[in-house]
Amino acid sequence: MKNQVLVETSARHIHVSRKDLDILFGEGYELTNKKDLSQPGQFACTERVDIVGPKKTLTGVSILGPVRPDTQVELSMTDARSIGLAAPIRESGDVEGSAGCRIVGPKGEIELAQGVIAAKRHIHMTPEDAAKFDVKDKDVVSVKVDSDGRSLVFGDVVVRVSSKFALAMHIDTDESNAAGVKCGMMGTVIK
Repeated sequence: MKNQVLVETSARHIHVSRKDLDILFGEGYELTNKKDLSQPGQFACTERVDIVGPKKTLTGVSILGPVRPDTQVELSMTDARSIGLAAPIRESGDVEGSAGCRIVGPKGEIELAQGVIAAKRHIHMTPEDAAKFDVKDKDVVSVKVDSDGRSLVFGDVVVRVSSKFALAMHIDTDESNAAGVKCGMMGTVIK
């Protein structure tokens, strides 16, 4: 079928900076690759941290590697509300003025002044994929997901184009559950 994209569920996770990794796990600590992710060079780590909000704590939150320039926490809206945070819906990296939290690791903790977001749903594409789909970077599309009893159309899906990407749509656990998404499910891009 034309304009099909793999739909992947992105569960709560954190990206850490080198500086913050040193505080949380010890000076010079290196992340352990537990499993490669669909995006080239990205991986789920063995290491986990606790995310502390005003109301409660999310324990054992996965770190995704490699290290990044800035620390960022990505939660579903349900997760954020459950710990007492108002996480804005943003593209990854757009954390200016977002909620903060405390992050606790085995060797130390940090107070993040900002950096907690609910990731805006998006599709990763290579330039070749974008040409096939007739879209460009930052275009906004919809994606129809057909599931048993929970089919729906996701609007406001941002297209992100880079030669470093692999074709996949990312939604959070709230969105995935709403549509009954299963592993390997495909969606149809609607412009």
